[in-house]
Amino acid sequence: MLITQTPLRISLAGGGTDLPAYYRKSPGAVLSTTIDKYVYVILNQRFDDDIYISYSKKEIVQSVDDIQHELVREAMRKTGVEKGIEIAMMADIPSSGSGLGSSSSLTVGLLNALYTYRGHQVTAEQLAREACEIEIDICGKPIGRQDQYIAAYGGLSFLEFNSDDSVNVAPLPIGVEKQALGASL
Repeated sequence: MLITQTPLRISLAGGGTDLPAYYRKSPGAVLSTTIDKYVYVILNQRFDDDIYISYSKKEIVQSVDDIQHELVREAMRKTGVEKGIEIAMMADIPSSGSGLGSSSSLTVGLLNALYTYRGHQVTAEQLAREACEIEIDICGKPIGRQDQYIAAYGGLSFLEFNSDDSVNVAPLPIGVEKQALGASL
């Protein structure tokens, strides 16, 4: 059994500059941080070929093509997991419309769990890039790239968005005093 815990995020400055309509004309940049609220993905091998998926709904299907949850379907396609698996997803907060990047945290967590299940180690960059491909390119969601990158990298970071869709991630160190302050809040 595998369990991933992927953080949600808050944007501190620059929100909206991670959208292609903005950064393809001039570079975008955001200051973003993850918070101590998470999306969890629990993955377990089944002893038959069925695919069980549990979220606010339940799905039992025989083929990846029959999965209704588009993020799960596309993450399974991307990672090559085709059958005999059970996936449960849950979060510390209501997942729809929170403004905390929950769908991107879910996509990053799904990819991480599925690649680990297959025995592949992947980088934060690969998780973020592939989560963007799934959400933006394949599913056509009108979102930017901040959420996927901060979910994959975690922490406090300055993100720059380039016209070629690449993203520069610069983690910002937090001193011991500020960590202690944050822990006391």
